[in-house]
Amino acid sequence: MGLKNDKFPSSAAFDAINEALNSSDADRKDAIKQGNAIFAFTLKNKAGETESWHIDLKEKGTVGTGLGTKPTVTLSLSDEDFSKLVSGQANAQRLFMSGKLKIKGDVMKATKLQPILQKAQTKAKL
Repeated sequence: MGLKNDKFPSSAAFDAINEALNSSDADRKDAIKQGNAIFAFTLKNKAGETESWHIDLKEKGTVGTGLGTKPTVTLSLSDEDFSKLVSGQANAQRLFMSGKLKIKGDVMKATKLQPILQKAQTKAKL
């Protein structure tokens, strides 16, 4: 089952991240070592609906729907801004400073996410 939700076009990125994590054991172990956290994302689409996904980089190196178990950090942003973030068109710090990205939990862990998203970019060519 794919992680993409048609109401949230950028959610295809979660499939790409999952694919990147599962492409090799070494990549997955490296991502877990770098991340060492559970990253949850709550996206809001143009219709005002919200949906959540998580990336477990604490133990399993998997991606799933929902917030996951005790997320270390939760990032809330619009579907459109998430799309820009994973495609490299937006910078997480700028989104955060402009109030378009809200972070709950360990803000420092959120900074560990950029290299992982970049890996997904190269795999997915979003």
